[in-house]
Amino acid sequence: MSPLDALLLLGGFVLLVGGGEVLVRGASGLARAVGLSPLVVGLTVVSFATSAPELAVSVDAALSGSPGLAVGNVVGSNIANVLLVLGVSALVTPLVVRSRVVRLDVPVMIALSVAFLILAQDGVISTLDGVLLLGALVLYVVRAIVASRRPRAGRVTAPKDASEPGSKRPVWMDAGLVAVGVGMLVLGANWLVESATSIAGAFGVSDLVIGLTVVAIGTSLPELATSIIAVRRGERDLAVGNVVGSNIFNIGSVLGLTAVISPGGVPVADAAITFDIPFMVVVGIAVLPIVYTGAAVARWEGALFVGYYTAYTGYLLLDSAEHDSLPQFSAVMLSFVVPLTVITLGVLSVAEFRRRSQRPPVPRSERRRQGP
Repeated sequence: MSPLDALLLLGGFVLLVGGGEVLVRGASGLARAVGLSPLVVGLTVVSFATSAPELAVSVDAALSGSPGLAVGNVVGSNIANVLLVLGVSALVTPLVVRSRVVRLDVPVMIALSVAFLILAQDGVISTLDGVLLLGALVLYVVRAIVASRRPRAGRVTAPKDASEPGSKRPVWMDAGLVAVGVGMLVLGANWLVESATSIAGAFGVSDLVIGLTVVAIGTSLPELATSIIAVRRGERDLAVGNVVGSNIFNIGSVLGLTAVISPGGVPVADAAITFDIPFMVVVGIAVLPIVYTGAAVARWEGALFVGYYTAYTGYLLLDSAEHDSLPQFSAVMLSFVVPLTVITLGVLSVAEFRRRSQRPPVPRSERRRQGP
């Protein structure tokens, strides 16, 4: 590893942490100023901002003749966002999950992941496929903003408390903080990805594996930094919305736009179609029962996610190196860890369903007052 790579690696981490802090402050202030909840801001503004590194890396990779890096970046980033970012954030502080995330946003993330898998079956995400993904993203964003600002019966708008952090800042200053935070995140991610890719490339690792591991983790660090800072500042809705929304933006915007501007679309490797994209779909589906049970992501669930991400990364590295222990490693994962997790989540889901079914029904007028 050269001294320049080491400096870029360290500088990238510093910019990512600082950019996450600035972005969360600006986004929280904008949420209060325009009347949007932190959850919606996390699902839209912050998600798009933290997906900027993925967009920059994927577009550059596709245009420079490294489509495996572009696809691996999107797939790997989505897996890292759920297993690593959501897992680490839950380890720091158990995450509260709003019912709206269960009803709409997680199913949208799963639906787009399945659509990605279906569209990739012919070995390419074509220009038309990219247009469809971008269109689905636009519809999602418009619906999220309209639904968040729709007045509900019985809702009383509380007066703005001048003592709230950031409430004394003008809107233009909050917008400026968001812009500065995005710039720091993009620059930090580029430095980190450039240095990490140079180091990994020296070992002869393929574009797809680099995209699924090094680049995916590097471009997911903005989400990780933003989510951890958000939960430490008490903005847990923003942290959850950032992860779910970022995955939606990665498929709709990053992959969609890359397919539109790349000549002939974005080729998809067979290995990604047979393993990595299906794994991304399974990871997305695994979020649904976890956020459904108890309306929270507990610390042990966060630890489970981090453990799975470690195992997935280990599998990729063993597979890339064609290591002799790969068959034994895969057998352990398939025959013990995965079934145990499925059974655990199933038991928790059934218990939660029974608990909710025993509750007395809430009158419709009361549901309107409570909102989403």
